[in-house]
Amino acid sequence: MRITDLMIQETMIMDLQATTKDEAIDELIASLNKSGRINDPVLFKEMIYKREAESSTGIGGGIAMPHAKTSAVNEPTVVFAKSKNGLDFAALDDEPAHLFFMIAAPEGAGNTHLRTLAALSRLLIDSDFITQLMSADTPAEVSALFDAKQEEAAEKEAAKEKAKAEKAAKAASEAGAAPQQTPGTIVGNENSEDFVVAVTACPTGIAHTFMAEDALKKKAQEMGINIRVETNGSEGAQNVLTAEEIARAKGVIIAADKNVEMARFDGKPVLQRPVSDGIRKSEELIRKAVNGDAPIYRSEGGGNVKEDGASANKMSVGSKIYKDLMNGISHMLPFVVGGGILLAISFLIEQLAGEDNPLFQLLQTIGGGTGAFHFLIPVLAGFIAMSIGDRPALMPGMVGGLMAVNSNAGFLGGLAAGFLAGYVVIGLRKLLRGLPKAIDGLKPILLYPVLGLLIVGAISYYVFDPIFGSLNTWLVDALGNLGTGNAVLLGLLLGGMMSIDMGGPFNKAAYTFAIGVFTSSGNTDGAWMAAVMAGGMVPPLAIALASTFFKSKFTEQERKSGLTNYVLGLSFITEGAIPFAAADPLRVLTSCIIGSAVAGGLTQLWSINVPAPHGGIFVAALANHALLFLLAVAIGAVISGLILGFWKKSPTVVK
Repeated sequence: MRITDLMIQETMIMDLQATTKDEAIDELIASLNKSGRINDPVLFKEMIYKREAESSTGIGGGIAMPHAKTSAVNEPTVVFAKSKNGLDFAALDDEPAHLFFMIAAPEGAGNTHLRTLAALSRLLIDSDFITQLMSADTPAEVSALFDAKQEEAAEKEAAKEKAKAEKAAKAASEAGAAPQQTPGTIVGNENSEDFVVAVTACPTGIAHTFMAEDALKKKAQEMGINIRVETNGSEGAQNVLTAEEIARAKGVIIAADKNVEMARFDGKPVLQRPVSDGIRKSEELIRKAVNGDAPIYRSEGGGNVKEDGASANKMSVGSKIYKDLMNGISHMLPFVVGGGILLAISFLIEQLAGEDNPLFQLLQTIGGGTGAFHFLIPVLAGFIAMSIGDRPALMPGMVGGLMAVNSNAGFLGGLAAGFLAGYVVIGLRKLLRGLPKAIDGLKPILLYPVLGLLIVGAISYYVFDPIFGSLNTWLVDALGNLGTGNAVLLGLLLGGMMSIDMGGPFNKAAYTFAIGVFTSSGNTDGAWMAAVMAGGMVPPLAIALASTFFKSKFTEQERKSGLTNYVLGLSFITEGAIPFAAADPLRVLTSCIIGSAVAGGLTQLWSINVPAPHGGIFVAALANHALLFLLAVAIGAVISGLILGFWKKSPTVVK
């Protein structure tokens, strides 16, 4: 079926008279109704606005694609319209829309119709084609352009399939076997080892799903990166990702405005973004995915991934809080690492040359309280708020975090301010929903910033800052006065928590606690950083030791992966142990928790202080007892490695 079978000329509007989004929707629906393509314009309009409420269909680049799938539609139709002056359609790039494609799909639309609509969406990625449509003056010209473009696309696809078949046949002939069919096509550079996977989905599964797919594929090809994209459209999931592809991928992109099966991505770096980002920010997403620059996804049950994925699609309150917290922590970490290591070097210079040394003062200024570390809590609070309430919540969240810094409310005050700002903005959206549409444009630039800042600032000033300031002072004093026995117990707890979920909530809770004490004490108390750093270094080192000295208990692939864990462990990257924990959670996690707890406890028994929040062995020399710190890590890693090596079962050999 051709696109022009659905985009009939009698419904086209070559000079749209509307000047607002609402008027444009009414004019497009009127054309559908006049041609008899819909039977209930009121219901159809309701469904159009329901889709708009989920996210704007003004996709940017001058294009808007309002669409609905409903029983109000008699025949699948696409209404094409062109506005010479353009109008504000609340587009994702804030630019006026000039070309409109209103898609009307019946409730039981056949696969052929849905594939045709998907083909339409893919064509609109081509900027040259959009320019040609802008220049068309008559419905006949529009139809001719679409026919020619679809013919060209079909020829390219046929040539690609032919080349792929010939290559597969040649490979099979050389191997003496029949050609194998793959579930989907990998796009990119055959010589590149960079490989990512993606899932695209929008609520109706008609337009944005396939536009995001094509945008990601096109950009990946330009970047020389291999990609496989699964689409969750109206026909269901297509080109479903295999377990082998997911395991091989450096990162996962979820560009979706609806739930997709997530449990299969447990333990992988996963970017979860709106489907519109897949269309307009494809390069950014691919770059982040290939660099693993994304939070590690955790399905319910940790390593015990559920196959049906149903539970993963429903985010619990705890999961939502964790996601928001991780958004803040992931944006804060560059400040922690960069500022922390510069601070650590400054401490070393201070020991060698004194506090009057210019280099010491420079590094203290860059990394310390007036430099990178000054932004830790504001950035944490701002991006927690943004995760909850989107961009309008960023500013009040950051200001609330800064107030926490200035009032000594510290980390706890910043956390509270971040969550407060996010939910204040959500509340304001609901409260101001009934205002006239004429002032909708004022909400993000005036009402949300002013009211959000006032509410968050007032609550922080009168409630959070006094309460958390006092609590923070008490906490630092209490930890400073702990006896050796209690300190060892807390060290055991913090070290063990670093291994419970290796980058998950327990791990981040322990790390966040240590960072909080570290910053609240003026960056001088690194005792708890020593415990969490030692505990976090143990799991990958234990895996490396076990796979080296108990080779028969590991597959060849596991032994190769185990070698990389020496580097990851020494660098304080706990996540290196995740693949092993996912494959054998009981033995791996139990072994690692024991060793990490021992390492954390030893740091407190020996009164070790590490004045840096990251770096592993590279900052160990800055510890007050560097050799004892390394010994604590080594003892913990050896204990975990031995337990795992003796306990682990040999891999099953398939004959």
